[in-house]
Amino acid sequence: MEEIKRISANLRDNEKYIRKRCEDCADILIRPMRLGEERKADCLMVYIEVAVSNMMLDDSALGKMINHFWEISPEKIPEFLRNNSLGIADVQQLQTMDEVFGAILSGNAVFFIDGYDRAMKISSKGYPDMGVSQAESEKVLRGSREGFSDSVKTNSALVRKRLRDTRMKVVESQSGVRSNTVVQVLYMEDLVQEELLEQVKNRLKEYKVDGILDSGMLEQLTEEPWYSPFPQYQVTERPDRAAQELLNGKVVILCDNSPSALILPGAFSGFMESSEDWYHHFEMATFLRVLRYLALLTATLLPGLYLAVIRFHTQILPTNLVLSFAEARGGVPFSSVAELILLELAFELIREAGVRVPGALGNAIGIVGGLIIGDAAVSANLVSPIVVMIVALTALGSMVIPDEEFAAAFRLLKYGFLLLGGFLGIYGIVLGMYLTAAHLAGLLSFGVPYLVPFVRKQPIRRVGDGMIRIPFKTRKYRPVYARKEQSLRLRKTRAFEAGSQNKKETDR
Repeated sequence: MEEIKRISANLRDNEKYIRKRCEDCADILIRPMRLGEERKADCLMVYIEVAVSNMMLDDSALGKMINHFWEISPEKIPEFLRNNSLGIADVQQLQTMDEVFGAILSGNAVFFIDGYDRAMKISSKGYPDMGVSQAESEKVLRGSREGFSDSVKTNSALVRKRLRDTRMKVVESQSGVRSNTVVQVLYMEDLVQEELLEQVKNRLKEYKVDGILDSGMLEQLTEEPWYSPFPQYQVTERPDRAAQELLNGKVVILCDNSPSALILPGAFSGFMESSEDWYHHFEMATFLRVLRYLALLTATLLPGLYLAVIRFHTQILPTNLVLSFAEARGGVPFSSVAELILLELAFELIREAGVRVPGALGNAIGIVGGLIIGDAAVSANLVSPIVVMIVALTALGSMVIPDEEFAAAFRLLKYGFLLLGGFLGIYGIVLGMYLTAAHLAGLLSFGVPYLVPFVRKQPIRRVGDGMIRIPFKTRKYRPVYARKEQSLRLRKTRAFEAGSQNKKETDR
């Protein structure tokens, strides 16, 4: 086991060790200086250039502390560092070199003074980031426009801004042997189930890896079973969505350098909800939820159903419609299965190109590319017009699903249903639905059934957690993720109940 290197009281030894470890690290600045009256105290400041670029400015906490050292005697500087009597900076004492480099590489400055066997971590502005911006993938008509940034500290602050309660806990740890990425676990202390919280913490400690560069890496390392195409974490860019799920008893994981939060456990119904569902009136929100479920069925089953009908079960269609389909396919050189697969793959290429090309040009490629390829393929008799319509409706259905990763799972399933319908007919579609339902019914996300609340986890099934969005005034209970003793979320105040009772007695 490697011996822990402690900080020496000899400044020259500390400087020699730091310069050896930081050899060829041009971005890490090592600045010797002499402070105190008559410049008798040898000091050393170590920091990353960009992260602490304003260290000598008068209006910075670090600059004020340095300026104070010019005015006091050398023997009083260690005493000031021990007590931090002025309170002008966030100062923390460090005892080992591992702590020193952990602080430096996190974007802080570290201060050494000769004759003192401690170093002082002085918090600064940290690494540059993009700051708070709008959520791009979860746009809403009503609700907050704020989205998460690349800084984990900023992200937890945005959630704290919405939940100003000390019962919301933020547990910080580091993941990645070389990246030392900061990972935060957020939860409501009195709402989260202890078994869930313990399982989350154990999963995060289960693996050691060189680096964690995004929350997606954490997701893949900790999800079980790993082979399922369905995501077991819900990903959001919206702080208000994360805060809402914390109030439901779920756990939120924030990863540094990632503008997304992971919400767990994941459930089928949660992926089909939008954050603005609880900001709109219940009639419209319920209608939109039902529309999303219909869109999901369309995106998954429509190509397979089309093939099953035209290849095996034409008797269920009106004669005029069957003749119309046959006429439209006249001259097409490919089989109906190959025709549909080729066009689906062409639209997947257009979708991917629209995502990768930057700016407004990407949107133009998606629209123009779809129109040109579809029209050219029909004009060249490579595909029939009905197939272009089927593929377009399927693509629209997948875009309606709020969660992109959840929609991607059904985009993959679409090809399975396409082959089952094309070669087995309706029986293949029914078989595929049975296998999918069986997989979902057996899937667990951190011990919670994936199909909650459609399957019962508790004796009482709470209305309003699934497809139907009940009126806000009647949403008295939290979902099944929260502790049983904290299931009640909405109640009338005692003063209001007493006033109502007095009014009834007066009316009598």
